[in-house]
Amino acid sequence: MRVKFIYLFAATLLLAACETTPEETGATAGEGAAVAPAQPAQMQEEEVAALPRVEPGTQQDLIANVGDRVFFDFDKYDIRPDAQVRLEAQAGWLKRYPQITVMIEGHCDERGTREYNLALGERRANAVKSFLVALGVDPNRMQTISYGKERPEVPGSNEWAWAQNRRAVLAVGEGLGAMGALQ
Repeated sequence: MRVKFIYLFAATLLLAACETTPEETGATAGEGAAVAPAQPAQMQEEEVAALPRVEPGTQQDLIANVGDRVFFDFDKYDIRPDAQVRLEAQAGWLKRYPQITVMIEGHCDERGTREYNLALGERRANAVKSFLVALGVDPNRMQTISYGKERPEVPGSNEWAWAQNRRAVLAVGEGLGAMGALQ
């Protein structure tokens, strides 16, 4: 019995000696613990030059600096408070680039008939246009189109996918003449 106890004690000591304490990270630190962020690596000039450049006044600029879409609740076309903030930023961006024209696309989730969703998408696009006009954007710079449920952003038949598809998107165009073909 004494030999078994000595072996058990020795095995426990051996395991304890081999164990290392992991470094504390945000995941292992206590809740709310502040962990210093890692310092970003210094980029070489060649790496900086290789980064894609976003041209001012482009769709990529709109997406990167303001966001190009707002979302709607189920079967609604009224502008939500979170969308109001985004639309105010979009209005500021449009005022900064007065030569830019946009197509406002209205979209819906997959539920409902094609005809119903086309009408709802149109109401959503028009609500966005009206809101932007109220903020001082020239209505002649904007056109609307409804895609209804025909162009889902996220495939799937669940609440998360549906929420992503109930949207209005600003698409930067080069002129109303070019965008007129989209209607």
